[in-house]
Amino acid sequence: MSDIYTMGIDIGSTSSKCVILKNGKEVVSKGVVNLGAGTKGAERVIEEVTNNINLAFEDIDVIVSTGYGRNSYEGAKKTMSELSCHARGGVFIFGDVRTIIDIGGQDIKVLKLNERGQLTNFLMNDKCAAGTGRFLEVMAGVLDVKLTDLGELDTQATEKTPISSTCTVFAESEVISCMAKKIPIPNIVNGIHASVATRVAGLAKRGGLSEPVAMTGGVTKNAGIVRALSEELETEIKISDDSQMAGAIGAALYAYDEYLKG
Repeated sequence: MSDIYTMGIDIGSTSSKCVILKNGKEVVSKGVVNLGAGTKGAERVIEEVTNNINLAFEDIDVIVSTGYGRNSYEGAKKTMSELSCHARGGVFIFGDVRTIIDIGGQDIKVLKLNERGQLTNFLMNDKCAAGTGRFLEVMAGVLDVKLTDLGELDTQATEKTPISSTCTVFAESEVISCMAKKIPIPNIVNGIHASVATRVAGLAKRGGLSEPVAMTGGVTKNAGIVRALSEELETEIKISDDSQMAGAIGAALYAYDEYLKG
């Protein structure tokens, strides 16, 4: 029997992720491009992941799309909610996990799973940018630092500078005020991360927190956020090099299910 290749595409608000799965078990290619819904992000990332393993697009048996922009990609056989895909992808990556926290570009999702890894409940904050990837992007812009440098700056903090506002606009004013007082940038960054962690932890604790806890999404690359959230929740948070790919992996697994259905 020849190998089965399925593809999952997670088209988010700020980036597009893609995974190719072999026989429903092995990730053989993955990629991310910083172009989200409404752009050529999906086409660009598909080209990248197929080129990675010299696989022709025609060799992909089934494609499933997920994410904020899932309906914008016409090449998928099926679309799936990002909640289902992050839950399934999270179990694939982490194994035993009962709570998955996903900080996206424009929202925060907390997924509750049972002992069989099935999604039983979810909580979502999508009405306000506070605590999201977009919030961190704005704060990095105010501080005039790269978004990717926030995690490293956090490690250089000598004390936490409280940022009390959860609203992006007011937090921006607070940060500008801190800079005017000549407070060191790392200390401000530490405070920003603590502010995000407080907001995310509040959502995660609603309805009770079940351990083990894992984190998905691109914000997992910011070690300062992971640390602050771990402290706020008083538990270890599992992360992986594939955390950002959870939604795409879940979609590829659902694509494999579709293949088996014939």
